[in-house]
Amino acid sequence: MTADYEGLIERLSSMEEELGDLAYERLRTLASDPDGDGAAAVKGEERRLLSARRSIAKAIESLRQAERSSASGDREFTDD
Repeated sequence: MTADYEGLIERLSSMEEELGDLAYERLRTLASDPDGDGAAAVKGEERRLLSARRSIAKAIESLRQAERSSASGDREFTDD
């Protein structure tokens, strides 16, 4: 893996983990008071955090796929 991609993937992985931690905190908050005044807002925030986490996971996989393609000499890149 090139140093450029490696560093970027590491930073994205760190963000992905942080977003997962934040989403888990929101779930714990929701579990402690599921019928509370802010329950709907907390649930929506947890969903947005997980959506952002999935997007970052896709970006990481795209970079890894591009790196594998470059390493094998295949210049074609597909956007899944």
